[in-house]
Amino acid sequence: MTSPRILLLPGFQNSGVGHWQTLWETQFGDLRVEQHDWMQPLRGDWITRLEDVVQQQPGPVLLAAHSLGCHLVAAWAAVSGSTAKVQGALLVAPPDVTQPNFPPQLHRWVVPVLNALPFPATLVASTDDPYCSFEAAEKLAGHWGTTVNNIGARGHINANSGLGDWPQGRALLLNQK
Repeated sequence: MTSPRILLLPGFQNSGVGHWQTLWETQFGDLRVEQHDWMQPLRGDWITRLEDVVQQQPGPVLLAAHSLGCHLVAAWAAVSGSTAKVQGALLVAPPDVTQPNFPPQLHRWVVPVLNALPFPATLVASTDDPYCSFEAAEKLAGHWGTTVNNIGARGHINANSGLGDWPQGRALLLNQK
């Protein structure tokens, strides 16, 4: 049986130096799904790119999404014919796209896709994420049919959260399969 390929799905503005996704890419050879435009993300373009990358993989995949990448997973899963290739997903710090101060360049994302995901997934949320309350994250998890992992007060669960290469997150992802 082929080991699943881990696809990294960064959010708005990509994941920079010190971010757990970047560290996973460097240390483990995970594949970052590069988007055409990280600064003006168009939902349809991002969905198409993810579909292309999933179809290119010879075997199963695991999805490791951060921030807007979580909404990408939900939007992609609602329209893709390739979801059977996904063994599981880790959805980390999804933003509340309905909040009034959501960045205007993300206007294509303000109506969230709330369908249940057709594969196992864990949503990891922080109690002090400036982009999403824990309660809003729990609601997203309910819609998406995911389990919720409360990571405590870790902000947006990014490079500023002090997680390093975040072995606990990797374990959560690998336990999805």
